[in-house]
Amino acid sequence: MPPRHGLTLSLRHLLILLTAIGFLPLALLGTWGLMAAADVQQREQDRSMLELARALSSAVDAEHDGAAAALTGMARTPAMQAGDLRAFHDVAKQQAAAQREWLGVILSDAAGHTVFRTMAPFGAPALPVADPGSLGRAVALNAPVAGSVVRGKGGRPAFPVRVPVRLADGSSYVLSAVIAPDRILNVIRRQRAPGDWVIAVMDGTARRVARSRDHDRFVAGQASVGLLRLLRSGPEGTGDSRTIENVEVRTAFTTSARWGWSVVVSAPTASLRWPLLQGAMVYAAGLALSLAGSIALATLLSRRIVRRIERLVRGAAALGAGTPVKVAPSRVREIEQMGQALAAAAAARDRHEHERSELLASLERAIASQEGALAEAREAGRAKDEFLAVLGHELRNPLSPIVASLDLMDLRGDTGAQRERAVLRRQVAHLKRLVDDLLDVSRIASGKLDLDLRPVDLADIARQAVDAATGLRVTLAAPEALWVMGDDTRLAQVLGNLLSNAGRFGGGEAAVTVTVVSGHEGGMARLAVSDCGAGMAPDLLARVFEPFYQAPQQLARRTGGLGLGLAIVRKIVELHGGHVAAHSAGPGQGSTFEVLLPLARQMTVPPPQPRAPVTPGLRVLLVDDNEDAARASAQMLCHMGLDVQVAYTAHDALAAYGDGTVDAALLDIGLPDMDGYALAAALRDAAAGRALRLVALTGYGQKGDIERASAAGFDLHLTKPASLDDLRRALAA
Repeated sequence: MPPRHGLTLSLRHLLILLTAIGFLPLALLGTWGLMAAADVQQREQDRSMLELARALSSAVDAEHDGAAAALTGMARTPAMQAGDLRAFHDVAKQQAAAQREWLGVILSDAAGHTVFRTMAPFGAPALPVADPGSLGRAVALNAPVAGSVVRGKGGRPAFPVRVPVRLADGSSYVLSAVIAPDRILNVIRRQRAPGDWVIAVMDGTARRVARSRDHDRFVAGQASVGLLRLLRSGPEGTGDSRTIENVEVRTAFTTSARWGWSVVVSAPTASLRWPLLQGAMVYAAGLALSLAGSIALATLLSRRIVRRIERLVRGAAALGAGTPVKVAPSRVREIEQMGQALAAAAAARDRHEHERSELLASLERAIASQEGALAEAREAGRAKDEFLAVLGHELRNPLSPIVASLDLMDLRGDTGAQRERAVLRRQVAHLKRLVDDLLDVSRIASGKLDLDLRPVDLADIARQAVDAATGLRVTLAAPEALWVMGDDTRLAQVLGNLLSNAGRFGGGEAAVTVTVVSGHEGGMARLAVSDCGAGMAPDLLARVFEPFYQAPQQLARRTGGLGLGLAIVRKIVELHGGHVAAHSAGPGQGSTFEVLLPLARQMTVPPPQPRAPVTPGLRVLLVDDNEDAARASAQMLCHMGLDVQVAYTAHDALAAYGDGTVDAALLDIGLPDMDGYALAAALRDAAAGRALRLVALTGYGQKGDIERASAAGFDLHLTKPASLDDLRRALAA
C-alpha cells in the first residue's frame, strides 16, 4: 500500500475535529445572519443619511432661492429700471444692509466689468472679479447662478448669488449678492445629527462652503480625494471615503439640479460597525463555550481508545526500527487484525531490505557514470572554447599582414593593381566575417554574448550600414530618427548580416525600410530588408534561422558562407526583446526579413566629435612575432609620418624601449618569450611615470581577452586584422 501524504491526526484530534465540524453549520448560519443584519443596517443607515442630505439640499436651495428673489426684487426698483445707477447704488446698499450675512451687492455689465460695489462709494475704481466663472455662466444661461466660495483680500470667505437683469432699453446687467458662508452654516446647525457625524455643503467646484466641524479652519478648501471621487460618480449616492482629518467614514451626498451645490453627510465607519461587532462578540463567546464543552467530552472518550492502540504503536515502531515485532493478543477484533498485519509486514520488510541494498548499489554506479559524463562534457566545452579562441587567433594573424599590405598600397597610391586589391579586400572581409560568425555563434551557444543596451537611433544605424554596403545597390526609406533600446554595435551587425544575405541571394539589389509598427504594447520599430532575388520555398523558410543550415547550392558554392549569419541575427534580436521573421512568396520571387524591436524614448544626439589627428613624428614601438605582419604594419605607419621601431620578441622590445624614447607601443599578445600582458606591465614599470600609450594588437578578440588587456594596463584593444583607420584611432593624440 503506498504511503499517504498530507496531514495526519491523532484519534483525540479526530474526535475534536468531528465535534468542531458539527458546530460548523451553526457557525456559518450565525455568521450569515450577522452579515445579513449588517447589510440591512448598512442600507438603512445609507437611506437615513441620504434623506438628511436631501433635506439639507432643499434647505440650501431655499436659501439660494431667497437670495435670488431678493436680487430680482431689487432689480425692479424704479432707479434700476430708469438706468439711474447712482441712485440704484444707494438702494442696493440699503437692501444689502437689511440682509443678514450679506456682505454687499455688486452690479456688473454684460461684458463682465464691475459697474459698482456697495462695499465702496459709487464711482470707486473697479476690482477684479473674484469668481469670473459664475459671472460668465449667469450671462450665458440668462438664469440665476450660485458661484464658488472664495476668500477676499482680507481673508474672509464669501460666495456670490448672481441674477441677470435686462432693462427696458435692452441693456443687460448681472446683479450679485456677496454672501458669507455663515448663512449656510446656520442651516447645518439647525439639524439634529449625531455629534460624531460631519455635514458639509460644497459649491459647484467641490469647495467647502460650510462644515459642521471646524468650519472656520476648512471653509473654502477643496474636498478630499475620496469625496471628489464620490461626487463625480453621479447626482447622489453613498460610499466609503475619508474626511479631511483622514477619518474613515460612510458618506451620503446629493447634488442640487437647480443650483449645482452638493450636501455631504458622513458618519464614522467605526461607530456604525460597533453594534454589529458587539453582537458578533456575544455570538462568538456562546459558540466558543459550547465548543469547549464538546471538546472536553471528546477528549475523555479518546483517551480510553488510545490506550488500546498504544500496543500497536510500539509494534509499528519496532517494524520501522528493524527490530523483531512483538504484538500481544487483543480481544478487540480490529486491533488483533492490525497485529497480524504488522507481523506480516515485518517479514516483507526483510525481503525488501535485501532488494533495496542491491538497488542502492546499482544507483551509486549510475551516478558515478553520470558524473564522469558531465566532467567529460565540461572538459569538451572548455576545449571547444579554447579551440575557437586559438582558431580566431590563428586565422586573424595571416589576415593582418594582408590588410596592412593593402592599406600600404593604398597609401602609396599604386593604381596598377587597384582591381586586384579590391578583390583581396572583399575576400579578406569575407574571411573575417566567417571568423567573427564562428566566434559569435560560440558565445551565443554558451550564453556569453553580452549586450550594452541603451537608447540608440535605429534610423542612423541603418543609414551607416547602407553606406558601408559594397557590391549591392541598396535603397533606404527611414525617418530622420527612430529610437530603440539596443546595442548599436550588435544592431549594426544584424543589418550587416541581412544585407550580406541579400548580396548573396538578392540579385544585387535590396531595399531597407525603417518604420514604426502600431498595435504593439509600448510600440515597436520595424526594420525590413527586402530583395527580388532567389526567394525561398516554405521548407527553407521554416529552417532559415537554424545554425549552419543553408539552401541547396551548386558545387561551386558561389554564394559562400557557413549558414551562421541569420542564426546570429535571430539570437541578437531575441536578446534585445524583439522578434525576427522571414517572408517569401516562393522561389524566384524575392525575400523579406523583418525585425521588430522595442521603442525607446527619443534622445538628444550629441554633435560628432572631430577625430584627433596622429602627431607627426610620433615614436612607435611595434612588437609582433609575425614578421610579415610586423614589416607591413611598420611600413604603413612610416608612410603616415611616424618614427617606428620593430621588435619580434618581448626581449627585443624591452631593449628597443631603452631609456624611454617611445611614445606609443603596439603589442602582440601571443609572443614567444613573454606574453603581451606581462610585456605591457614591464613597459609601464620602465616608463616610470612617463606618458606611454599601450595598444594591444592581437588575434584574440573575445570579451575576456578585452577585459584582461584593460586590466593589464592597455589603453586600447585592437583585433587583427586592424585597418588603417583603426591604427589612426589607436595612435591619435
